[in-house]
Formats: sequence, C-alpha cells, structure tokens
Amino acid sequence: MNTTRKIAENAIIAALYFVLTIISTPIAYGQIQFRIAEALMLLCFYRKDFVIGLTIGCFLANLGSSLLPWDLIFGTLATLLSGLAIAYLSPRLIIAAFYPALFNSFIVGAELYFILDLPFWINVAYVALGEIVVVFAGYILFLFLTRRKGFMDLLHCNAHENIHW
Repeated sequence: MNTTRKIAENAIIAALYFVLTIISTPIAYGQIQFRIAEALMLLCFYRKDFVIGLTIGCFLANLGSSLLPWDLIFGTLATLLSGLAIAYLSPRLIIAAFYPALFNSFIVGAELYFILDLPFWINVAYVALGEIVVVFAGYILFLFLTRRKGFMDLLHCNAHENIHW
C-alpha cells in the first residue's frame, strides 16, 4: 500500500476518534469516563500503522479536556502505549482488549490524582471500568465485523488477517 493512502487512512481514523470523543463529551472526560472512541483502539490489532491515527485523534480530542496541558501529554501517551502494545504484543484480540484499560487506568488515574487530588486507586478503578466497558463492546463488534470479508479488505489488514473466534 502506498504512503499517501496510509496517511489518508490514518487521517480518517484520527478524525473518527476525534468526532466520537467530541460527540460524547459529557461522558468522555473526567474521573468516570466512557470514551466511545477507545473502541477504535482495536484497529491497531489489524493495522499497526493505525497507532499513528489513533494517537493523533486522541491528541486532538484532548484539546477539549479541562486538564490542559497535562491531558494532551499523558492522555495521549496512554493511547500511544496502548496502541503499540495492541499492535506489537497481542497474539489474540481478547488480550489486545486489555491494554487500553491497563495503560489508561494507571496513567490517567495518576493524572487525576496529581492534578485534581482525587484518590489514586479509585481513579484507577473508575478509568479501568470505563475502558473495559467501551473496549469490550468494541471487541464484540470487531468479532462480528471480522467475519465479513469486505470489512477486512476495507481495512487493508497487515496483521492478524485470519482471526478466529
């Protein structure tokens, strides 16, 4: 696949992440958050380069956070680390689904602890809960979508093309 196409597809992924976060703003930020766009993180399982688009989308979405500039740095870092772990460390989709909860719960949980002086472990638990709900909803969706040949062709998968239930 050519570079121009990869850039364009990553721009679309970044835009999707941004738009899904912005339209769900009331539940996308804060101690208890259900950032619907996080379900897109599982795209990194199929296309490693989508880490770029998702990280850019997260950065842009975090411009709407009340915790600037810290959320731009640490929230985006959590997304980057999650995407890299999904792309390079996940042998199965179910394992990939745990990385966003792991990285976001501790990084965003620490961010909320240090900036807002909220209890650390409660932050970790709340952020993890939101991530688990959203990413596992995405997991179920991706299990169904990957059974469709057209979906896998649309993604131009370069990893885990023969995923099984």
